[in-house]
Amino acid sequence: MTAPTTDLLIRLFEVDIPFNRMLGVRVVHVDRGDCVIRLPWRDEFIGDPQRPALHGGITSTMCDAAGGLSCFSMLDKPRDRVSTIDLRVDYLLPGQAADVYCRSSLVRMGNRVAVTRMEAFSGALPKPGEGQPFATAQGVYNILRRR
Repeated sequence: MTAPTTDLLIRLFEVDIPFNRMLGVRVVHVDRGDCVIRLPWRDEFIGDPQRPALHGGITSTMCDAAGGLSCFSMLDKPRDRVSTIDLRVDYLLPGQAADVYCRSSLVRMGNRVAVTRMEAFSGALPKPGEGQPFATAQGVYNILRRR
């Protein structure tokens, strides 16, 4: 069996995962170990109506999803699986009422565990190394390689 293609990864992520489909998450970029995803803004994502500011659960969901996609992009077989072990999200600023972008990079991947780093941005995605994320995260994922 061969590694999943980019088209298969995008379909898995945007269509086959019901929660991502319900939220409307879109893949902007995916390559081996790196990805960018986008969540088009909806008023239902407001967590603090006084500001308004993005709900923290949306932020953590986007970070977790991007980290998982970075891991999936490294798998050799379409039947291999990824599950979250640990996720740490640092909320640096309130997320604005705008599209949310999350960039993820694989830090390390072994036979059973992977580590990723993520950055979340509001409104527009800056070039790598530029812009100020409103949240950063680190994820640890279990890798299940099926034979």
